[in-house]
This record gives sequence, structure tokens and C-alpha cells, in this order.
Amino acid sequence: MATIFEPYRIKTVEPIYITTKEDRERSLKDVGFNPFLLRANQVTIDLLTDSGNGAMSCHQWGAIMTGDESYAGAESFYKFESTVRKITGFPLILPVHQGRAAESILFDCLLGNADIAFSNGFFDTTRAHVEKNKVKAVDINDAEGAADFKGNIDCTKLDEILSNNDQKVGVVVMTITNNVKGGCPVSLDNIRKAAIICRKYKVPFYADACRFAENAWFIKTREEGYGKKTPAEIAIEMFTEFDGCIMSAKKDGIANIGGFLATRDKDLFEKCSHRCILNEGFITYGGLSGRDMEAIAVGLTEALDEMYLQHRIEMIKEFGRMLEARGVHILEPGGHAVFVDAAKTLSHLPRHEYPGWTLICALYIEGGIRSGEVGNIMFGYRDPGGKEIFPTRDLVRLAIPRRVYTLSHLRYVADIFGKIVEKKNDIKGMAIVKSSSYLRHFTIIMKPIEDNDCQRN
Repeated sequence: MATIFEPYRIKTVEPIYITTKEDRERSLKDVGFNPFLLRANQVTIDLLTDSGNGAMSCHQWGAIMTGDESYAGAESFYKFESTVRKITGFPLILPVHQGRAAESILFDCLLGNADIAFSNGFFDTTRAHVEKNKVKAVDINDAEGAADFKGNIDCTKLDEILSNNDQKVGVVVMTITNNVKGGCPVSLDNIRKAAIICRKYKVPFYADACRFAENAWFIKTREEGYGKKTPAEIAIEMFTEFDGCIMSAKKDGIANIGGFLATRDKDLFEKCSHRCILNEGFITYGGLSGRDMEAIAVGLTEALDEMYLQHRIEMIKEFGRMLEARGVHILEPGGHAVFVDAAKTLSHLPRHEYPGWTLICALYIEGGIRSGEVGNIMFGYRDPGGKEIFPTRDLVRLAIPRRVYTLSHLRYVADIFGKIVEKKNDIKGMAIVKSSSYLRHFTIIMKPIEDNDCQRN
């Protein structure tokens, strides 16, 4: 498109909450400087996540009215199941209430006595569910390999590790797109090579497929030989290489809730079914209402629409250009978000003062923008001696909900970033007051370092 415009008309609107800076300073202090704990009506632009907060289409809302709420064997399930089978090719489908439920069920049933699991990039809950089973979760990303596909797994390293490994490998998970690596895509060539290696060593190969449609678009536009194929055709080629997948339908299902586990393994499916009944609900609803399954069935198809995908990716690219023009250091924009390099943007702050977390607090105070830290707090941890161990990068994720915001909203966000960059040397770092052992970013309590009574734990 010569001009980027939304490939839809806005039919229903929701008011945005406008607050004062004084209000925001007070609100953030009240929740221990953790934007996760803010109320939604205290936020003006919410870029915390792209999960479950997309705008559903008129076709999805229409489908909701046809939901069959029967406890067992609802027609809505069979419509849902048929759509998932058509898109993925997997024969065995379990609905669940969201992606982390699929993670929990799959890993509890699959990992058994495993010692280690590999991925191109475990995201927070995926890693936590692996580690909950006393299995070590290891990333072997190939970010320095293919320039257009920095989400790839390092197949040379994967083959080397599996050939010399004396530990039991429970699973290799391919996250598409790769969230922890800036939302970068994975090539079909890389998926195929990884699949061959996994089959060679008899290791289960599963996709974390919550952004599969965006990944298919990148393959179409970046990988040689796929330009004339539709995203749906590319998607089925991707899924053909896997033994199964887990998915949060709150992303590329464009639904407010839901997900699924899919597999080719009948024995594993039986185990997972029993776990689903125990934790989620009967196998034809899995914690979802019939109307939810109807909405997902439509949303999965809409997510593969070429006009929708082109607009979404181009809008996020343009957002990245706006930020760079204002002196913000970013990673190459991916499919669902722009990732800001907080350590470079707030270069005056040392790592132990948590520049990523400091930046998300500054964004909220300056403009009412809620965002997510993907760095020292989310993936950092303390060793047995109490020393804080930091990941490679300290990032802030600006996740874009599907069909919710326009370029005007994103221009406002970029302008707020510009104000922060102008006065960045006046911004003080943060310190931990209280945190949990798992997924600490959801509930952590922080305070500005300048507060004299702040004690790091």
C-alpha cells in the first residue's frame, strides 16, 4: 500500500481513559511500581501484551450467537476441531482455556523422566512449565544466522548437542514467531532441518504456534520460493514438519480466550485427554464455552487473510521507524511488537538498576502507556549465592493488540518516547523490594533507587 490504512471499518468504539501525570505517579506507586498491577482504567494506551485483547470482527461476534453450550459433544467443538485440523493438519485436537494450559498439559504428560528440553526461544510461561517438571530449559537460537529469520534455531548446535548428549531430551520446541528474540520469524527451511534432526534422534518436535500466521507471512515475503503461496498454504507446510503444537488462540486466533493442544501421537493424546478432564474440563470443551470456540474458529481463518497480515506487519514496521526517528534504540520489528533496547535507550543506567523496568515505569508516568519488560526482571534470576544473573539483553516489548489501535495511537506512543529520550539522564533506576521465584515479573514490587528506604532483597 502507498498509504498504510486499516483494511476494515470501525463499527464499535470503546473510550480511552485520559489521566493526569499526578494521577499516574500516584497509581504506579500504589501498585509497587509494577504496571501489571494497574487497573485497566488507569491506562491510556495498553501495549502490555497482544494476548486476548484484539478486536473481534463482526463475523466473530455473529458466530458467538450460534454457540452450542452442551457440556459434551457440542456442535461448536466440532466446528472448532474441523478448522484447527484444516489449518494445521493435526488429527487430534484438545481445546483449552488458554495457551499456558496447553503447555502445562503437554509437558506434564510428555516430559516424564526427561532431563533437558531445547528451543529456539522459550517464552516465560513455556519455560516455567518445563522447569516445573524439573527439566532444564535451554535456548539455542541462531540470531546471527539468516538475516531475515533471526528467530531460527541453531541446527548445527542442535545436532551436535543431541549427538553428544547423555541426558534424556524431552522435547524440542520451535516458537513461531520467536517472542524472546524480538518477535523474529523462523524460516521453513530451518523448521525442516530441525525436524530432520529431531527424527534422527527420536526427540519429539513441537511448535509453540500462537503467532503462526505472522510467521507464515514472513515466509511468504522473505523466503525464496513462497511468494506466490497463500499464508494458509504455507501454514500447513510448517505444521507438516511437527509432531504437534500448542497454541494460545488469544494471539493469531484473534479471540479473547482459548487455545488448543494438537498432536499426531495417539498414546500421548490419551494421556493429555485425561489431564485435560482433570484440569480444564471435558475433551470437547476444555474450559471454553461453545461461543468461545465459535469465535476462535472464525478468528483462525481471519488471521491468515493477506490484507490483514500485510497491514499488521507494515503498521508495526512504520511504528518502528517512528521510534527510531525519535532516538529510540530498537530491534528489527517483528510480527506482533516492537522491542526497544532499554539498555541502549537508557544507557546511563547499569544493568543492576534494571533499565528495562525503569523504562516501562517512565512510559506510564509520562504518557499513560503500559508496556512489558522482557529482560532483567522477566528472565533474570538469583543464583544460590544470591547474585543476580542477567540475560543477554534488557528489552521493553511494545506489543500491538490486533485491530485495536491505529497509527495515530502509535504516533502518540512514539512522541512520548521522544520526551523520555530528551530527559533520559534525569531518570533514576529501580531496585527490587519483593519478588517470587517463578514468573516474578507478574507480581514483583519495585521502588526507585532514590528512595532512601528501598532495600534490595
